[in-house]
Parts: sequence; C-alpha cells; structure tokens
Amino acid sequence: MDLSTRIDIYCERLGPGFWAEPVNAISNLSFLAAALWGLWLARRRGAGDPGVYLLIALAAAVGVGSFLFHTFATRWAGMADVIPILLFMALGAYVAGRRLLGASVLGVVLGGAAIAGAVWGLSEVLPLRLPYWNGSSRYAPAVLILAGFAAVLAVRRHPAAATVAAAAGTLLVSLVFRTIDARACADFPLGTHVFWHLLNGVVFALVLKAVIVHGRRPAARSAAQ
Repeated sequence: MDLSTRIDIYCERLGPGFWAEPVNAISNLSFLAAALWGLWLARRRGAGDPGVYLLIALAAAVGVGSFLFHTFATRWAGMADVIPILLFMALGAYVAGRRLLGASVLGVVLGGAAIAGAVWGLSEVLPLRLPYWNGSSRYAPAVLILAGFAAVLAVRRHPAAATVAAAAGTLLVSLVFRTIDARACADFPLGTHVFWHLLNGVVFALVLKAVIVHGRRPAARSAAQ
C-alpha cells in the first residue's frame, strides 16, 4: 500500500492543495478545545488519573490527526486521523466502565469484547458497508456503546446518565452529517463534514465531563468499600 496515495472523498475538497479543505481543517479546533476544557476540568476538580489524562491526550490527537488528513489528504494522514478516534472510543469505554459503572478490569474487557462481537455480527447482517454510508459505519458502534452506557446509568439513577445520553444523541446527529456529505455537494458545495467535526467536539467534551465530574477513581472506590 502506497501511503502517499491521495484521497479525495469530501465535498469541500476541489483540488490536491494543502488548503483545499480550509473549513474541514480549521474546524478540528473543536477537538483541541474539548481536550483543553477536559484538562482544565480534571485539574480543577482534582479528578484526573492516568486513564483520564490519556483520554484527554487522545482527544487532542484526534484534532491533530484529522487536521493532517484534511490538509495532506493521503493514506498516511488518513491513518493519523482514524487510529486516534478508534483508540478514543476504546479507551473511553474502558474508563467509563471503570469510573462510572465500577466494573472490574476483567468485566470491562469482557463487556467490550461482547459489544464488539455483537456489532460485528450485526454488520454481517445489515448493509453497513454499502457506499451510501460514506465510511461512517466504522463509527456507528460508538453510538450503540454510548446509548448502552446511558441506559445502564439511567437504570441505576446515576448522575452521569443525562450527560452520556446527550453524547449519544449528539454523536448520532453528527454521524448523519458525515454520511450525507457527498450527497449534499450539489445543494451545499461546502459539504456537511464540518458539522461532524464541530458536533464531535461536543461529544468529546460530554464524555470527558461524564468521567471527570461524575466518575470516581477505581482506587477511591475500593477505599470507600
């Protein structure tokens, strides 16, 4: 695979230049804003731990990686874009499981494996890989994971339930904008991918708020027990 191969899949891009997607590129500041806000919140509340700080770092990495992709628009830049997002999804589920649900490490790992297996099985039945998804199917599991967390937290009457539910709803809307980008070109030349960035910055901020404000460190939980 040639990592320098050019990729042109978004409505805004009209050429090979570095600034051929200025709005898509600059809108990645939303991820950096979410990371900075999360860092401020963690320090202010003294609620940070390695997992939380790594999650904040990944939020910033998503912004940097996505900026690279929407400027260089190559395969290697695409990897710099997608990998941090997938890592944020995986680590976010782990940190939320530990801090919000009080699950053991083994429980979180087994739960994550079960969710991944269920989503994979669903993808084999439903047409998640059809072109009209515009590559969005890889992010659809995050909506299900957030919705699942919100449901469990709501049953437990956990204070983070509303925040996680808001994150799930916002991500669903942003996923729609990402999916319809190519189809919107004729009527909206700028495209709708920019709203994927802006709304996902909100999603990241909500996830960080849930685990920082409403979560407890595993060590603190063990001491309390």
